[in-house]
Amino acid sequence: MNLPLAFEIIDTALYLKKNRLLIFGDIHIGYEEALNKQGILVPRNSFAELMKRTETLLKKTQPEMIIILGDLKHEFGTISETEWRHTVRFLTLLQEHTKKILLIKGNHDNILEPIARTKNLEIAEEYAINGMLFIHGNKIRERADDKKIKTIIIGHEHPAVTVTDWPRRETYKALLVGTWKTKKLIVVPSFTTLTEGTDVLKEKLISPYLDRKKILDFDCYILADKAYYFGKLKNLRGQ
Repeated sequence: MNLPLAFEIIDTALYLKKNRLLIFGDIHIGYEEALNKQGILVPRNSFAELMKRTETLLKKTQPEMIIILGDLKHEFGTISETEWRHTVRFLTLLQEHTKKILLIKGNHDNILEPIARTKNLEIAEEYAINGMLFIHGNKIRERADDKKIKTIIIGHEHPAVTVTDWPRRETYKALLVGTWKTKKLIVVPSFTTLTEGTDVLKEKLISPYLDRKKILDFDCYILADKAYYFGKLKNLRGQ
């Protein structure tokens, strides 16, 4: 079950060409600062890189609408000064390039509302259009069973896979396409650069839409300098 022709993978985002709709997975603004507070030192350039990548992507796609699939910011129960400032700057950049932005609420977005209000942005649990349902993916939503919904697009999982070309082993972000019940399911990778994500063939799956056995039949797109189709995930098992 390959990616529908209406969709295009650009960077680690998903673009719906017909609707000029740009879809970001988990961005986790503030993760760099959270790691530093834990004593894990990472170069403080990830936000600058995020802004540069995003601006390039926006200029290339010129979207009419942007959907962020949850976890725009990282901290669960607080908003640091840096996190607030960076999130507002990021949203300002998006608003300079599109007419509408919709924030899907993720499990990290408990106190996103104060930031959203400053930019007059809507936060929603879900969004449906043309038979597609956009949700974060951390819980089963009642609307997912609606007969009108044919395709479900989620984030949350941060899918990645490890590829071995002996002696090298490298983990890459991945976009996955499979099924949930009778629906097509698209799992979008995280947009953050600080981590590749969860190796879905080796680590515990966190989204209730994914099953350890069924995921082996998902199609896998590995995202490096561009998107590479690698066939079924089961073909990568044992690497």
